[in-house]
Parts: sequence; structure tokens; C-alpha cells
Amino acid sequence: MSSQPFKIPGPDHPIAIAPNPARVIVKIGGRVVADSRNALTLKEASYPAVQYIPRVDVDMSLLVGSEHHTHCPYKGEASYYSIVRGDDASVDAVWSYENPHAAVREIKDHLAFYPDRVDSIEQLPE
Repeated sequence: MSSQPFKIPGPDHPIAIAPNPARVIVKIGGRVVADSRNALTLKEASYPAVQYIPRVDVDMSLLVGSEHHTHCPYKGEASYYSIVRGDDASVDAVWSYENPHAAVREIKDHLAFYPDRVDSIEQLPE
């Protein structure tokens, strides 16, 4: 368990998590890395909304674990993955909260992608 500070989302820093009714597809190098009808949309304070995709809907064979970690006082410690494409890689393009704080427990076993480190994150209406 991290000794980093922990904060609870509230009016000064709201976090909302909701199922995304759209199909979410993440692509890089012409390849589909993730394809999900079960993504969660996380809206945090004034940050852009982030799609959290269930791990089972991600091609984990394209990801390699990274030594990089960050801490969010509202969500916990994030682990990172790079996307490997042949001899090229999109470094630390993916993150996951393996043991998120209770307030955001829904994102456990989900992955999120940096939009500027993949080719696209599409949301297709169902």
C-alpha cells in the first residue's frame, strides 16, 4: 500500500464514472488494440473525460509493462504499459489502477489510453 496522500472526491474535485453506451475502439499503426462495448467514462474535475476499457477487451499481447508509475491522490497508484509495434513502441501509452481507491473501484481491471500516444480512440454509437 502506498504511503502517498489519499483524498476523497467531492465538490471541489468531483469524479463521476458511468458506463459508455458507445463501442470504444483504440487503434495504433492500423491495428486494433482495444475494442469494447463495456467501457467506462471517467469525468474528473475539469479534465477531459477518459475511457477506461476492461482488460478483457484489450489485446494484452501488444502491451509491455513499464517501470513508470504515478500517484493520483484520488485514484491511487497507476501502472503503465507501452504498446509494441514491431521495432517501434508507443512508450507509457496506457495506464491502469491495479488497486484503485474505494471511491473509484469501478476502474479496477480497466485500462486507459493517452489519446496523443495512439492513432485514435473512436466512440461508435450502438
